Amino acid sequence: MINTQFQDKHLILASASPRRQYLLKELGLEFEILLPEVDEHYPEGLTPVEIAVYLAELKSNSFDASCFSDKTILITADTIVSIGDEILGKPGNYQEAVCMLQKLSGHKHDVITAVCLRSAGRRKTFHVLSSVFFKVLSMKEIEYYIENFHPFDKAGSYGAQEWMGYIGISKIEGSFFNIMGLPVKELYEELLLF
Repeated sequence: MINTQFQDKHLILASASPRRQYLLKELGLEFEILLPEVDEHYPEGLTPVEIAVYLAELKSNSFDASCFSDKTILITADTIVSIGDEILGKPGNYQEAVCMLQKLSGHKHDVITAVCLRSAGRRKTFHVLSSVFFKVLSMKEIEYYIENFHPFDKAGSYGAQEWMGYIGISKIEGSFFNIMGLPVKELYEELLLF
């Protein structure tokens, strides 16, 4: 088995995201799910990369590492969608989702996921950036997607693995799985080194 090096590790994924849970499971890893209790606000003036890193580390710091065994590895992550310097978070309602998808329509945006690995004595944070190019979306397409897929738990108001990704994304530069919320190749490589 390829993942024997993780057999004696206690992996904890601190995320409620079903996409992150699915992707980590697909790596063939066993893990526990714990949810961080944090207020996901960040200082003004940070770049999109700095925001993602700040929030991933904020989530990690919400756990008391002194309770970890030397076999524990905590995994926290945060995904930011930015178009230029504007951050597109999770939409609060239908109209915000429409507005975000209209901004993405016909343009390039970046998806940055920062991941923080933490054990009792170590911490490693890394990030991955992917660029996504959208075709021009019609209002009918935007409304259909929001009404049928309810993307209110997704930064930027869309999931690349859903209908909007199928019909809207014309090109990706970088990791597709990063756009889903967890850069699994890079995470796997970092776990091997951790």
